[in-house]
This record gives sequence, structure tokens and C-alpha cells, in this order.
Amino acid sequence: MGAVLGDVLGFAAGVAVSPLPVIAVILVLATPRGRLNGILFTVGWILGLCVLGAVTLAVASPADASAHEHPATWVGALKLALGLLLLFFGARQWRRRPKDPSQAKLPKWMGAIDRLTPVKVFGLGTALAALNAKNAPLTIAAGAAIGSAGLPVGQQIASLAIFVVIATLGLLVPLGVFLLGGERARTTLGNWKDWAAQHNVAVMAVLFFVLGLKLLGDGISVLTS
Repeated sequence: MGAVLGDVLGFAAGVAVSPLPVIAVILVLATPRGRLNGILFTVGWILGLCVLGAVTLAVASPADASAHEHPATWVGALKLALGLLLLFFGARQWRRRPKDPSQAKLPKWMGAIDRLTPVKVFGLGTALAALNAKNAPLTIAAGAAIGSAGLPVGQQIASLAIFVVIATLGLLVPLGVFLLGGERARTTLGNWKDWAAQHNVAVMAVLFFVLGLKLLGDGISVLTS
């Protein structure tokens, strides 16, 4: 299980360091129902990661993902494909980065966050976790890594739970600041939001490149060994 966690923690950290969801949760916390909406958004995020990770595990575990304590060929091919996908997204993000960070614009849908019902806030958290161009490949890769290790079911569940907890830290920190920080929390979170908004594209591009190369290397290693 220890060897699997080495891979899983790297993927989880990549999910956690996501400027866009951090901006989204800060905007959610600034709504009139900030406390409730922030918790619902975070729970939705956790659910999205759990469902996607569990589906991947359900597919990987009985599909001969591990052969003789070595990942099966399809696991290597999957990691290779996910790595290439992330590199593609990284190149696209890098080309789209603004020359002046202060001119960076947030997605239009973020302007409607203050009008979302609690149910839609929950759905937004779920979607950003499970359908995001970076988070989905990393969660699938984590599930494949766990499933390909030939672990008992209990250890698979524990590994996925650790992945989800680490991957949620990017939201838990702003939520904790809001719930415990009082009035000063609004200023702190506002500064975080401004920084994340200005550097979102560049940060995402670098993450796409780094994580894409990691998955590419893992996939080549599996396929050639």
C-alpha cells in the first residue's frame, strides 16, 4: 500500500492545487448563504472525486489491472493517453495566458455564483471535481494506480479515501479560514481570490505540463518493462 500512496499522493496534490475551484469556493463563501453553500460545494467536490475514483476502481480491479504484481499493459496505455491529454491541455493553456496577469478574466459562469441555489452549488462542486480537464484525468490515474496494485478491497478504499482528503485540501483551507477567521477572513480570502485569478492560467499550464510528463513517464515505464 505504501508504494501505491507514493503515486496517489502526487495525483492528489495536483488536484488540490487548482486555482479555479479555490476561486469558486471563495465566491461561494461570499454569497448570503456562504456557510451553507461553502459546505455544500465542498461536499459536492468530495462526492465527485469519490464517484469517479470508485468507478475507476470498479473497472480496474476485476479487469486484470495487475499481472504478477506488475501493472497490466492497458494501465500503462491509459497513463500514457492521460499524460498526452494533460500535455495538450498544458500547451493550450500556455498559449492562452495573458501577457499582463492583471488583465486576466474569470470564466463568465463565475459571475452567476451568487444566484445559484444550494442544490446548484452542490452540483457545481461535483462537476468541478469530476469533469474538470485536469482533475478527471488525475482521479482516473489515481484509481488505476490503486486498482493495478492488487491490494485487498479494504486497502483500496483506504487509498482512495486518502487521495480524496488530500485532493480536497485546496477547498478545506479557504472553508476553514471562513468558518474560523471571523471578519478578517473576508480580506484574506479576497486577497487569495485576486492572486488565483491573476495567475490561474499560468499555474494550470505548469501543472498540466508537470503532471502530464509524470503520467507519460509512468505509462512508458509500464509498457516497456
